[in-house]
Amino acid sequence: MAESEMFEKGLEVRRAVLGAEYVDGSIAKADDFMMAFQRITTEWCWGYAWTRPGLPRKTRSLLNLAMLTALGKVPEIKLHVKGALANGVSVDEIKEVLIHASVYCGIPAGLDAFKAAHEVLVAEGALPAKKA
Repeated sequence: MAESEMFEKGLEVRRAVLGAEYVDGSIAKADDFMMAFQRITTEWCWGYAWTRPGLPRKTRSLLNLAMLTALGKVPEIKLHVKGALANGVSVDEIKEVLIHASVYCGIPAGLDAFKAAHEVLVAEGALPAKKA
């Protein structure tokens, strides 16, 4: 099936934010059942929401981190911390969003988000690894 223009727009943004290796791997692993989800997320999330002119990608990344903290979606927080770095979000901005989300979403949610973000920030070299 030929992909829609919205899918193609979304694929471009999704690759830019999350990395082509991750995105292309997700699509390559998808069977017919899972490809339905890949199409929805690529078209609606990345092709429609992320390409709208009203907010810059950096702001969208900050919003995602706060919402994912509220939802307690640790694997997605990790993915979007890496994406936030790609969108020019600083370590301090990530920390401030997580502090703010911790106050509104609760300490357990905040702790999970901080741990997830820290793991990614260290792995990406944005924070030094603490020596034992």
